[in-house]
Amino acid sequence: MSETWIPLNAPDYGDAEASAVQAVLARTEQSDGSLTAAFEAAFADYLGRRHAIAVGSSTLATLLVLKAAGIREGDEIIAPPYSWWQTAHAIGWSGAIPVLAEIDYWSQTLAPEKAEAKITDKTCAILATNVNGHPADWSKLRAIATQANVLLIEDATESIGSRYQGKLVGTFGDVSIFDFSQPSALCCGKASMIVTDDDTLAMKIRHYRSHRLDERASLTATLRPPLDVGISEITAALGLVQLKRLPEIQAIRKKVEAWYQAQVSSFEGIKPPYVAPGVDEVHWFLYTVHLGTRFSASSRDALVEDLETEMVESAAYCRPLHLQRAYIEQYGYRKGNFLVTEKVADRAIALPFHTHITEDQVAFIVKTAKDASINVGAGAAIYL
Repeated sequence: MSETWIPLNAPDYGDAEASAVQAVLARTEQSDGSLTAAFEAAFADYLGRRHAIAVGSSTLATLLVLKAAGIREGDEIIAPPYSWWQTAHAIGWSGAIPVLAEIDYWSQTLAPEKAEAKITDKTCAILATNVNGHPADWSKLRAIATQANVLLIEDATESIGSRYQGKLVGTFGDVSIFDFSQPSALCCGKASMIVTDDDTLAMKIRHYRSHRLDERASLTATLRPPLDVGISEITAALGLVQLKRLPEIQAIRKKVEAWYQAQVSSFEGIKPPYVAPGVDEVHWFLYTVHLGTRFSASSRDALVEDLETEMVESAAYCRPLHLQRAYIEQYGYRKGNFLVTEKVADRAIALPFHTHITEDQVAFIVKTAKDASINVGAGAAIYL
């Protein structure tokens, strides 16, 4: 048993972050101020995009994007049932209908041909995710979105720093969304960033986010009353420091990834992580392993429990959208609708992955996972 609890994720904060927060506490300006503007400008510059708008969460970010794009009740938005489901929840909140489409077995991202088959005259947008850091097939998705004349939304919540066809993720959608809550490599508590090159869309999103200071005394009602979903100056200060330190943080995470690779290679039937053609670099969101096909969802849950007994936090990587109660009751989805998604999700386990893990801890985690898989499945068979 580990002598100390090994958490699934933990932010990489140090003296620079502490100093930045302390400096904000000494100021009178605590929200929607100069640091927020600086964070937005720095992030837009990092990606080479015209606009970056900071909001409180990725769900709110998606909701604002849909509202600003004129998505109305009854419109359809194509999305995968797998991965960071909080983003897709905004589809229902907007009044639109989530039309789920199957994922690719290998990359686990939205399968372009499956998305294309779901397009109707009611389709207004395609929302695709860079799953666990692995970019989606953006060249095909862009061609489909252009042909159908629909908005392409890039859910980059899990993938900061990854590259596809020589470009950073976050540059492929008409609008892209990042999340900065745990376990993102860039963590500033709870926040999100919307990026786009569309001047009009950016203006509308900013209007929906909050009143400007010079508008707050106005009692004039508008057809589109804004929400109050900006970020604090403390959050922005953390974000600025974390963005500056991002290469350093990701280099350490790459080292942890290499430790895992070395340890996991002793598992029966191991395969290297899949990286699709056109993908230049993947920065994994979580270190995720997949049980062999003879294992079930209950086997996965038993393995998670065994790891917890040994003071190691782990989790099922994803609970698919179409199996969640709201999607069953509101939209009629059922088990069996997306067999690839179910097969992958039933066997995917996220292991601790952050900059505070030691090489010895990685060895312990992998050995414990291997022993647990033997206990629940009469033989080890774990795949990356």
